[in-house]
Amino acid sequence: MPFLCEPAGLRPDTKPKALHHLAATPQTVHWGYFSPDRAPSLVVESGDLIQAQAVTHHAGDAPELMMDEAVRRIYREVPEADRNPGVHIMTGPIYVKDAKPGDMLEVRYLRMTPRFRYGSNLAANWGYLYKEFGEKERVTIYELDTNAETAQALYAYDFPGKYLVPGTITNCPECDRQSALKGIRVPARPHLGTAGVAPDIAGRTSTIPPGKHGGNIDNWRIGAGATMYYPVLVDGALFSIGDPHVSQGDGEISGTAIEASLDVLFQIVLRKDFSFPSPLLETQDMWIVHGFDEDLNVAMRNASLDMLGLLTEHQRLSRNDAYSLMSVAADFAVTQVVDGRQGCHVRIARNIFPVLDGS
Repeated sequence: MPFLCEPAGLRPDTKPKALHHLAATPQTVHWGYFSPDRAPSLVVESGDLIQAQAVTHHAGDAPELMMDEAVRRIYREVPEADRNPGVHIMTGPIYVKDAKPGDMLEVRYLRMTPRFRYGSNLAANWGYLYKEFGEKERVTIYELDTNAETAQALYAYDFPGKYLVPGTITNCPECDRQSALKGIRVPARPHLGTAGVAPDIAGRTSTIPPGKHGGNIDNWRIGAGATMYYPVLVDGALFSIGDPHVSQGDGEISGTAIEASLDVLFQIVLRKDFSFPSPLLETQDMWIVHGFDEDLNVAMRNASLDMLGLLTEHQRLSRNDAYSLMSVAADFAVTQVVDGRQGCHVRIARNIFPVLDGS
């Protein structure tokens, strides 16, 4: 996934109208939740561009490498008691004028720029193999090579005790730093692990589980050049971004990706001409549908049914034809197994379909 991907050309009705800058500050972030009750940090119109900062909640794993004064201020001024019920630092929300429940929010991610050259991976207590590793937690710090678009481990250390407080700051200069993954480079895939609209639920909804509103989908393909479609659930949509990553594999098996702050350029387009029941991802080559549930089998069934709907309602296939096509041409995979509500996604190539009249 490239750091920068400009679309070949925006449709005339969606050329940018304005460019807004949204810095992450104690006043413009909400830590650990989505909420329809949160006052907007920014108001935009359909077609506007937003340059926003997404700050990782793991900057404290190596504060000397992953924090500047602006990030430190967020950690210092947002009380621990206000970091709930989830863990992610969310920038926003962004109010989209004229957005109403039943509409779709089309979010075109245009650029993902790492704020620092470093990120953190935590083998966490919520990791899939936590018990198999003796219920111990371990941090690996990675250094990013932006020219090569790769990352390599800088050092690792065993985390003392249990990682429970969102925004924990570890004094690693005094810890036992160990070498890790010598000679290995992993591809950089800057993306947002968590983004979405406010659910139509009073109070706070945790950022940890994914859902209809988006949330913690943790699909590494949600990066520069990708477009996400989110169902609007409340007036104004109230869209927020957070949980920035520079790399992750499908599954996110240890508990986290390489967590690292990003500066994100994106365009929001309000769509009233179609609907879809769950977060839908469009890349240059693929349509990707997501399914979520505490049971991975149910998550896969949900993804299957929504893909069936995409093929029948938007590609005009019969149910029988769509079912056959899913079996021979669609790829199912596990998105993540560590967020309580597990994720499955199914992708199908866009270039296999004929151009439909009126499309």
